[in-house]
Amino acid sequence: MYDIGRKYWTGIAFPGGHVEVGESFYDSTVREVWEETGLRVQNLKLCGIIHWDCTDDGEQYLVYLYKTTDFSGELLEKTEEGEVFWMDLEELQNQPADKLAPNFQAYLRLFLDDSIMEAHAAWSGKDSLESRFEFR
Repeated sequence: MYDIGRKYWTGIAFPGGHVEVGESFYDSTVREVWEETGLRVQNLKLCGIIHWDCTDDGEQYLVYLYKTTDFSGELLEKTEEGEVFWMDLEELQNQPADKLAPNFQAYLRLFLDDSIMEAHAAWSGKDSLESRFEFR
């Protein structure tokens, strides 16, 4: 995890990013984690998909969430995204909302609850990023 100060949001967040042309979702996850943490991950398991639906213009945005315990390398101290660090799960779950990136708890739920695989949230550019999620 890292504490970010981005143009769109701030707070504790998981590594993430975009898919490059010709790259699979899996491979993009491996690359983004390496770029943002210095860790080489493998044997990733898909643990959730978040479907964002913009009510302003009909744009749709998908987020694929992967998890693993199989990694190697040295954790970087900091990247352009922010400070990089480990945090115990209990400590993370007890963080005040203003210390977490928007919607972080919804994302975390998909990592931890094997009975759900998908979340959907409608959003508007006129609204804050706080959204109502439907889990399936």
